[in-house]
Amino acid sequence: MPQITTATNHQTVITTFEVTPGTCQDLMDLLTAAYRDFISHQPGFIAAGLHVNDAQTRIANYSQWRAREDFQAMLRSEDMRTRNREINELCKSFEPVMYDVVATFG
Repeated sequence: MPQITTATNHQTVITTFEVTPGTCQDLMDLLTAAYRDFISHQPGFIAAGLHVNDAQTRIANYSQWRAREDFQAMLRSEDMRTRNREINELCKSFEPVMYDVVATFG
């Protein structure tokens, strides 16, 4: 389970996917399988969560990694490059962005 806190030096990656209601579930299935079968077993992986908006036009993925290099190594792997080509076919666009947690509330 992701822990959102400023008291860490983990790498946070938020990826947004623009989809259609007709492809949303297919992409969720593909992302779920990617996490279950590959991503969660990669060095440096900590946790992740998948989120879908109520119109099923956007998927947000929040993931945490030990270090930026761990996330980048996973992306560069042949397995993930193949999966990203499949993901690209199911969405209008997707963009992973690295963030630092600078404040939390509640």
